[in-house]
Amino acid sequence: MTTSHILNAVIPLVADLAQDMPERERMRRLLAALRTLLPADAVALLRLEGEWLRPMAIDGLVPDALGRRFRLSEHPRFAQLLAAGQAMRFAPDSPLPDPYDGLVAHHGQPIAELHVHDCMGCVLQLGGLPWGLLTLDAMQPGRFADAASLELLQAFSNLAAATVATAERVQQMAQLAHSASSTGTVKASTDRVLLGHSPAMRRLQKDIALIAGSDLSVLITGETGTGKELVARAVHAQSSRASHPMVSINCAALPDNLVESELFGHVRGAFTGAQTERSGKFEQAHQGTLFLDEVGELSLPVQAKLLRVLQSGQLQRLGSDREHHVDVRVIAATNRDLAAEVSAGRMRSDFYHRLNVYPLQLPSLRERDSDVLLLAGYFLEENRSRLQLGGLRLDAAAQAALLKHAWPGNVRELEHLISRAVLKALSRQDAGASRGRPRMLTLRTDDLEIGPGPHAQQPPQQEPASMPAPTTSLRDAVAAHERALISASLNRHHGSWAAAARELQVDRANLQRMAKRLNIGKS
Repeated sequence: MTTSHILNAVIPLVADLAQDMPERERMRRLLAALRTLLPADAVALLRLEGEWLRPMAIDGLVPDALGRRFRLSEHPRFAQLLAAGQAMRFAPDSPLPDPYDGLVAHHGQPIAELHVHDCMGCVLQLGGLPWGLLTLDAMQPGRFADAASLELLQAFSNLAAATVATAERVQQMAQLAHSASSTGTVKASTDRVLLGHSPAMRRLQKDIALIAGSDLSVLITGETGTGKELVARAVHAQSSRASHPMVSINCAALPDNLVESELFGHVRGAFTGAQTERSGKFEQAHQGTLFLDEVGELSLPVQAKLLRVLQSGQLQRLGSDREHHVDVRVIAATNRDLAAEVSAGRMRSDFYHRLNVYPLQLPSLRERDSDVLLLAGYFLEENRSRLQLGGLRLDAAAQAALLKHAWPGNVRELEHLISRAVLKALSRQDAGASRGRPRMLTLRTDDLEIGPGPHAQQPPQQEPASMPAPTTSLRDAVAAHERALISASLNRHHGSWAAAARELQVDRANLQRMAKRLNIGKS
């Protein structure tokens, strides 16, 4: 490789350091330059977060690799690279499993030929501490055998560290611009976080950063399974209240006779069984955040009791006349149309407006099609770790099937579908293997068993020539149709709520609440 060739690849990266550009584009250019200098089939930039490595950018790997997180204790190659402190190469016959086996974009090669045969990597240092890794992989043994490859990677790592440092500073400045008063920090943890690079998710992330710096009440709306609690936790984690507790409560699980005690607390003797004094959720969340999940399920009397606390921060424990003041930020979530609930008289208008100070509408997975494979990769790595498998991947047909599906159950449906598919693929593999588990398990379309779903595209239907004049309101007509559908499904399944919920593709608890609203009994 000539000096001119190296300069042509490196000089644009040096110029990029002074340019303002999106982080993803900066990282993409970095990896593209690296592949120009070194003949790798795949390169990746991974960030160290506690005991995990998270891909920040990839080039040459399958799309779902970007959604995975790699635990260091389960990937000895990564652990050795971090410990080495400099560029190192693994021999083609190294017995250590390669994290990218089956994840290199294979362009039609047979599965048996997808194992990485040559790899090297280098730790990136920022401020004398390891920030993450830069890795290169090749399918051909000996691709990196030349000693000059290691020297070039070591030199390139310094430029990569400068690029990463620039991106970090830009991101920190953007966060400060969003909220100069925010002192909360997001700590690395094994908890789930919001994933996605689609335009809809980028807009949501911007809204979260905007609202997190204030104490305004937030109302999170969206279909079931879209991750409303994750969004609530993200708002809390980026707020000035992050060092204080976030207390969650599912309003649908609160019996009316215990709501006041759960939310406001009680004193000894307030009711039968109240043998000790107890603080409620509002007091437990003092100076922090209270998350009211499924807030649309609260009855009107409970809404009235909550309204006073939302207005003044004053509450009384059940059985006591003493006032308690609480400083709590309230985040509520629902999959109902609360404005319609207000119109129907099932929600107080003043309560609704107290909650809906800043609305956050979560996109469905149908609106985030570019995130489907990223999320699938996250769930694949979770299952690989939990089941202690060597490698887990989707074949091309399975990837296409995931992208075509309508996802009526959103991210939760995808999570459960991947978990089931892994077990089915493992069962199929175990039945056909004479001994041991496979080094690489591949999910196929028959493992996924994806149905069309209620949102799948249907052939166009001709509109009727004329419609009779309505004899009832639209709301009453919709309620009658819902009542007929639910009653018919319950009859077909002999009163089984679980079976009816599966047929109607709704959550069982939501189905039971809907049936209660429509005055439908089991029989």
